Order: sequence, then structure tokens, then C-alpha cells
Amino acid sequence: MPAPLADRLRPRTFDQFYGQEHLLGEGRSLRNVIESDHVPSMIFWGPPGVGKTSLALFIAESLDRPYFLLSAVNSGVKDVREAIDKAKKNQFFDRPAPILFIDEIHRFSKSQQDALLHAVEKGVVTLIGATTENPSFEVIPALLSRSQLFILKPLEASDLQAMLLDAIERDSFLNKKKIELKESDLLIRYSGGDARKLYNGLEMIVLSAGDSKVTIDNETTQSVLSKNLSLYDKSGEQHYDIISAFIKSIRGSDPNGAVYWLARMLEGGEDIKFISRRLIILAAEDIGLANPNALLMANNGFQAAHNIGMPEARIILSQVAIYLACSPKGNSGYEAIDRAIAKVRELPNEPVPLHLRNAPTKLMKDIGYGKNYQYAHSFERNFVEQEYLPENISGTSFFQPKGEAERKYIAFLKERWGDKYNWG
Repeated sequence: MPAPLADRLRPRTFDQFYGQEHLLGEGRSLRNVIESDHVPSMIFWGPPGVGKTSLALFIAESLDRPYFLLSAVNSGVKDVREAIDKAKKNQFFDRPAPILFIDEIHRFSKSQQDALLHAVEKGVVTLIGATTENPSFEVIPALLSRSQLFILKPLEASDLQAMLLDAIERDSFLNKKKIELKESDLLIRYSGGDARKLYNGLEMIVLSAGDSKVTIDNETTQSVLSKNLSLYDKSGEQHYDIISAFIKSIRGSDPNGAVYWLARMLEGGEDIKFISRRLIILAAEDIGLANPNALLMANNGFQAAHNIGMPEARIILSQVAIYLACSPKGNSGYEAIDRAIAKVRELPNEPVPLHLRNAPTKLMKDIGYGKNYQYAHSFERNFVEQEYLPENISGTSFFQPKGEAERKYIAFLKERWGDKYNWG
């Protein structure tokens, strides 16, 4: 079974890289670093499929360096330490340090990144990390300060078109086929700027034609790829559809639906911080006061998942999703603030009642600021009835407790405020 087209076409020369002339063109910074054979630890930052992994492999192979590949998606601290131990065994007095390439380094937790730091500082390895996220936020400062940052640009349509033509001409399998490239705009759109997706799509179209002549046009592309590309696109429609299904499953108290859609996102490479943030929002919006611990659980889950990273973060996210799905639901806090905002927009400049105003100066006290304010803690049950809303909206009830889980709020408020507000 031949290797995938994307692997067969990995660049072997500078001229075979597309879209990164600002780094790899004649006389450019990264090219000079490589050609001088003085390669520092580096971070490659750019969108998926622009050549970060290919560039790391090109550097290692062109400089004849030993290299180790790790993916932060499925590697832990143990894997990092094993790679560093192997690198130490490759150390010789006059030999440059082996290259340790870590794909999606932003998915490494702080502890995993800390495990790299000593080896990078001591020159045991030359680190090349690849990330699609801003390294200023996702890579620990100590590691980032010891690495040179190179930003890879998104591939333009012209780059992708040139890559298609190059693949048809250069690949030993494709150049034996009779391929006519009539239209490529739909295939390029399917790729989303990702070279690997582009090559995968091209290969699918060619293989689907069997031994006959291959005509690549928009109709053929639509016919072949719509059947075969069931990919989770983090920037496309599925991204929003699946997170919507995930949230609605939890809101609907279905833990099975919740973990299924969670699994779809994780297998598609979705950012665990994005998932965690959505769980925090859901805990406040759909559970809220019905179970205040839900927000604590979701926030703790965010911190734990971020600190641990994948693959173990899947367990944390699953636990949080199931807990939230099985929790009582209520959106009274969400509705209360929206009612209040609507009222503020309707009446934006209602004056603060004098007794609630701050009075830091004698003049303010003399004109009545703070006068007759009653300090709640000076009264029995730490409560005294006084007005807290502007006069024009006195008696307006923004907060409407509802549901079995919020009966305690209704009882508490009725005991103190009587029938002033409409709490059912």
C-alpha cells in the first residue's frame, strides 16, 4: 500500500515549498538559518496544512540530524522523557543535538512543556514545535523565550493551484495517469487552505476513476468528495452544527448524546479549551441557580483539562458533560439579566436613589447623598425593607425563580419582600 499522496509529496528542496517565500525564499531568515546549519529551537505558528511538519522533517533530513516526532494529541510526559532519553544517547562531542518535533505543541499542558525545558536549555535537543494557536498564550514563557518564532502564512488559491499541477507532474503514481485538470476551484474550496486535504481530495478523485482517464472538474469533485469527505472542519459548518448538538444534548439532560457529540469533536481535533468554555457558558445559562455547583464543576473542568491536556483531558470533559447533563436545569439568572438589560435600554438614565448614592465628601452628605440608607446587617435576619431600584421602575421583577430546584429562592424572597415582586 503506497503512502498517502501528501506524504509522497513532502518537499525535498526549498523550491518545493509553497506560500512561505517570506521565510524560505533566497536570502530569507529561516532559509539562512537552515543553510548555515545553526538551527536554534523554533516554534512554527500557522494554520493547518501549510507545511509545518514538512518543514521540520525537511530541516532534519537536509541537515542529516537524528529526529524524534511526537504529537501532543496522544503523547504524555512519559513520551517526552523517553524521547529526551533517546536524544541523550545520540549525543556526541562534535555532533549537533537531535531534533525533537512536537506537533500541536499548544495541546501540551504546562507540566508537559516544563518537562521539555531542561533538555532545551542544556542543548540535549533542538526543539521544533508546531502550533495553530497563538504561542504567546499557549506556550509557557520560559520555553517560548528559548525558541525562535516563525509565522507561516495561509496558502493562497494560487499556491494550491500550483500544488495541484506539481502533484500531477511530479508524483510517480499520478504522472502515469491521464489526468486533465479542467476546473479546480471547488477542490481548492474543499481543502480550506489545507494542503493535506487538497492532496487527499485529489487522490480520492483519481482513485475513483479506476484505470480510465481522469477529468477533474467541479462536477466530479462534488460527486466524489461529498461521498468520501465526512471530516470535522473546525472552521466550517460542522463545527457549529456539532457544538450545537452537544449543547442541546446537555440542555435536554441526555448524557449519551452529550458524550457522543463530545467524542465527535475530540476525534475531529477540536480545541479542548473551546469545548470547556462552552461548558462553562452552559452551566451558567442552562443550569444556573438550579444547581450553583454546576458552574464550579465546569470551571474546574476547564482548568483541569487545560493543565493536563490531551489525551487525558477527554476523561475530564466527559465527566463534566455527564454531570451537567444529569443536573437540574434552570435559566432564571440568564433571563433576569436580559430583562434588566432590556429595561436599561428602554430607560438608560434613571437616577440612583439618593439613599443608595456614595457620599465621600461633606458636600455630598449635605445634599442628601446616602441619607436614610439602612445597613442591612444592623437588622434582624440581616434584612430591612428599603428601595433598591430607581423610582420609575420600582416593583419591577427581573428575577423570576422557577422550577422545583428554585423553590428555596421563592420562599426566601417572599418571607422578606412579601408581595412586592411577582414570584408566583
